[in-house]
Amino acid sequence: MADLEKRTSALRVNPNHFSYPLASDVNITNSGSDFYWSFAAVFGVSALIFMGLSFKVPRSKRIFHYITSAICLVACIAYFTMASNLGYAAIAIEFRRSNPKVHGVYREVFYVRYIDWFVTTPLLLLDLLLTAGLPWPTILYTILFDIIMVVTGLVGALVGSSYKWGYFTFAQLSLFFIAYNVVVVGRAHARAVGTEKVYNMCGAWTIFLWFIYPICWGLSEGGNVIAPDSEAVMYGVLDLMAKPVFGALLLWGHRNIDPATLGLHIRDYDEPIGKKHHHGEKEAVVGNPGVTGATSTGVDGGATGNIVGTHANSTAV
Repeated sequence: MADLEKRTSALRVNPNHFSYPLASDVNITNSGSDFYWSFAAVFGVSALIFMGLSFKVPRSKRIFHYITSAICLVACIAYFTMASNLGYAAIAIEFRRSNPKVHGVYREVFYVRYIDWFVTTPLLLLDLLLTAGLPWPTILYTILFDIIMVVTGLVGALVGSSYKWGYFTFAQLSLFFIAYNVVVVGRAHARAVGTEKVYNMCGAWTIFLWFIYPICWGLSEGGNVIAPDSEAVMYGVLDLMAKPVFGALLLWGHRNIDPATLGLHIRDYDEPIGKKHHHGEKEAVVGNPGVTGATSTGVDGGATGNIVGTHANSTAV
């Protein structure tokens, strides 16, 4: 009987009734809304600046400008929503405090913040891991764990019982996996392709900031310790450091890096097929694998083969 009671404890903690009311009593004030408006403006201006800077480089080298500007644009929209006091749910508070700023039964939790992170944090990792020249399977697997981290953080924020901390644990385990890939695996690849300086700078900056987010989560959505206005400032400053400042550091570090050296072979529509992207690089003559004795040497060497190949840049768009 005791075992049965233990197995059904989840249903007692999380009963089958709707616990999401139409209103909350721990909310942002006009000050919190003003903070969100200010951050939204910074993100919007940053997106325009990064997009404007992209016009100073050829289209085939704009990938990091595009990703970075997209990150700030999505953040701008999310902060516009929160400044407008939209995109939130009223969630039952697990830890009810006597402090009048957080005293109440239901707290305002902005789920739109997690929609922002669901889009922007994979893009941040893409910016970072492409800089290290990581293979696509490693990048995609790291992004998968990032998505797990964001989604479990969202579910935990929307849960009113102690089970929220179970989701918080899943998110932290995912964060540690991401940190390992960035700090250990990524650094090794960056060292190999010669982008160690910018990668170490941006990677250390990102991981340091990302480990502060759980603290903010525990003080706001998790533990109801700080007021929603303070939550707006803390998350806003973190997002500001993790997105526009990160983007500025990354693009500055990429100013002399050709994306092709990272394996990003991008050909613009007005570039002829077979264009040489690196100084001294030669088009290859690739032998037919089905013919014995086919050669694979440089065109300048005078060797001929069955099939004339080009640099990988000519096939990517």
